[in-house]
Formats: sequence, structure tokens, C-alpha cells
Amino acid sequence: MSNNYNLGALSQQNMILSDKRILEEIDAGNIIIEPFKRECLGTNSYDVHLGKHLATYKSRVLDAKVHNEIEGFEIPKEGFVLQPNTLYLGVTMEYTETHKHVPFLEGKSSTGRLGIDIHATAGKGDVGFCNTWTLEISVAQPVRVYAGMPIGQLIYFAVEGEIETLYNTKSNAKYNNPTTRPVESMMWKNKF
Repeated sequence: MSNNYNLGALSQQNMILSDKRILEEIDAGNIIIEPFKRECLGTNSYDVHLGKHLATYKSRVLDAKVHNEIEGFEIPKEGFVLQPNTLYLGVTMEYTETHKHVPFLEGKSSTGRLGIDIHATAGKGDVGFCNTWTLEISVAQPVRVYAGMPIGQLIYFAVEGEIETLYNTKSNAKYNNPTTRPVESMMWKNKF
């Protein structure tokens, strides 16, 4: 059986924006990053930083059908030691808008080498996502983190075809309210 792939179509669908293209899209208003610092722009990504707010769930047993409440706190100046076996919700310092591309949030290699995972499953944003990013942070061993430290990087994929409904225009979008604090799971709003 032959595995003939259309490499041109495959590479076109998975195109990641370069630093120059990210700058062009910022100039065009298709990508917004606030605050924007030129030194945070990599070859094909933009570094984002840990905001000062963290949260943990009040209950150790979570239920997908109920509203699981969180308890928020600020990271002190001396940092905060994250512990294994606890899910921390963090937030990026950066507010972003993406109007024509699919944003992906990935951890930085330096973060990964400290045993920090910044998202359990939700690395992909939607076209039209306009907010800070809630981070689903877990650690392999105790590690001290600080507000303002580099925590991840955003990469942008080109979209094939027209978008029918942008995320920020969906009436049922659960994470549309702009915030500077982590947002808990809204799974309980689904019908199942």
C-alpha cells in the first residue's frame, strides 16, 4: 500500500507564522499582544509570562457536572513553591487577540526542564479568542515560580478557509469575559 501524501497541501495547512509575519499581522491588527515587547518575539513564537494570580480548586475531588469553585491568591515577591499532585490555575500577564490565525500556547523548553507543565490539554485557542490565557499548571517536583517569569510561548497557525463564527462572537463561548485572573473549568455549563 502506497503512502503518497500531498506535501504541499500538508505544509500549507500547518504553516506557522514567522517572526516577520507575526509583526506584519500585529501591524494589520490581526494579532494583538498587550503588553508587547519586541525582545519577547522569537523566530516563530512570542514568549508569554506568568501573571501574579494563581488559584487552586477548593475541593480535592472535582465533579464535571457541578461548578467547582477556586480559591485565588497572589504570588508573593519571594515566589511560590508549586507542589506535585495539585492542579494550579495560572494566567498570562499578556492579553491577546487573534482574529485570523489559530493561536497555540506551548511551554518553553526552560519551563519544561524545571518539570512544569503549563496546560493539561488546552493549548489551542480559537480564531477570535480575546483574553489572557488561563494556564493549567502541574509540576513533577516542587518548584518555586515567580510572577513575571517566562512561562510559555504563543505560536500562530494560518487558517485554511473562511471562519463562519469567531470565538468572541459565539453566544455560548464560556471564556469570553476579559480577566486578569485564572478562570476555573466551565464544563458544568455543558449539557450531558
